[in-house]
Amino acid sequence: MGKEEDDLYLGLDIGTSGVKAVLVSEAGAILATAARELALSHPAPLWSEQDPDSWVDAAIGAVDDLAARHPGEVTRVRGIGLSGQMHGATLLDEDGRPLRPAILWNDGRSQAECAVLEQRCPSLHAIAGNLAMPGFTAPKLLWVARHEPKIFARIAKVLLPKAYVRYRLTGEMIEDMSDAAGTLWLDVGLRRWSPLLLHATGLDLHHMPRLVEGSEVSAMLAPGLAQRWGMAKDVVVAGGAGDNAASAIGLGAIAPGDAFLSLGTSGVVFRVTDRFAPAPASAVHAFCHALPGLWHQMGVMLSAAASLAWLAGVMETPAAALLAPLGERVDGPSPIRFLPYLDGERTPHNDTAASGAFVGLRGATGRTQVVQAVLEGVAFAARDNLAALSAASGPVAELDLVGGGSRSSLWAQICADVLGIPVHRIEEGEVGAALGASRLGRLAVTGERPAAVCTRPRRLASFTPRASVTEAYDEAYRRWRELYRALKECS
Repeated sequence: MGKEEDDLYLGLDIGTSGVKAVLVSEAGAILATAARELALSHPAPLWSEQDPDSWVDAAIGAVDDLAARHPGEVTRVRGIGLSGQMHGATLLDEDGRPLRPAILWNDGRSQAECAVLEQRCPSLHAIAGNLAMPGFTAPKLLWVARHEPKIFARIAKVLLPKAYVRYRLTGEMIEDMSDAAGTLWLDVGLRRWSPLLLHATGLDLHHMPRLVEGSEVSAMLAPGLAQRWGMAKDVVVAGGAGDNAASAIGLGAIAPGDAFLSLGTSGVVFRVTDRFAPAPASAVHAFCHALPGLWHQMGVMLSAAASLAWLAGVMETPAAALLAPLGERVDGPSPIRFLPYLDGERTPHNDTAASGAFVGLRGATGRTQVVQAVLEGVAFAARDNLAALSAASGPVAELDLVGGGSRSSLWAQICADVLGIPVHRIEEGEVGAALGASRLGRLAVTGERPAAVCTRPRRLASFTPRASVTEAYDEAYRRWRELYRALKECS
């Protein structure tokens, strides 16, 4: 078969701020990308919602764009993989239509319901592998039951964001293990829904979609969409993955011990494990990976690159312009300290009420010191996460860097200096989730060994801790850690 006839694979990442689509060749090269932005709604303090149909419109629009610009290539797509923001509660009626806007991962309204869930189900940690946090799906349903009982009574199915997109693309309600693990309804060790946990939130198995592994066939693309895009009638849609597990697939992080740091809207320290290894005491997440027989641990920061975006908005200056005066490295910590808890925090504090702060401001403080403090504050939070994972199952030796923040060599060097381990910028670090989704689509079609498909990307640059500044950063981190407790007591 000539190269022009090779099969291609499509990855769709349903993010919080937008949808990304990537077209990938059999050789693993990204041939084309497309994106559509999404809007967020914050109708009340701590609330974060989106219109589920906006995900579908954005996904279809992104593929429309690819089909218009690359019609010949799109006709050769044989498999589609989906990645998505985790935890969002998409409530459907018996006709499969949304009953209300989806309640998202960064929504903090259900703190009280978390306490109720923990009380109702003492075995929650052992089964779900995680603390009850407002970001997870189950507490959101308790909130709806309490505050919107008429809507709760009409719920026929609860889907996560990418599962709703899959439903609209295929007509099938199906979820993969990695995304399902973020609901607090999955028995994560056994990889199946837990009737006990569902009952604790007033639900039953019939409210849940069917489960598949991320690399398995979940459904076939609807004929109308296949025709719209000029594709064959038998295009496979894989189980897919939650966004971080999909990023891991895109990075080739499929062996126990593989790890990466994501500086996206939120921040994640992710490590692959060969067993279910919960560590809820330090708010570490233990989820299924997107491949059979693998799990992973995550430490999660709710505001990583979002912190820099916030500062850029406040200063009415593009982020790149804020970073430029600092160059590619700094000589030591900023005299300013920044707590990046703009949307609360998960690991290690599990505190939706945590708030951001600058400490140490003086009359002589300049803009570059404030900008540097924001970068360091996120790096210090990543060190908190790394410490939690290390305490749970041993040290992490090195990290690949992904997400929008991975573009900055300055931020990468600060992360290496603060974390005390090598950090690597990698090729295609910003499309990891969509790339990983495409790989799962391929595995569902071909049945190949994951190691043959989920290869590691090329490293563009490596950043090692600098002896000249690590001691200063250790001391700065020690002082930074004291701020959360001190400011919480004051407020």
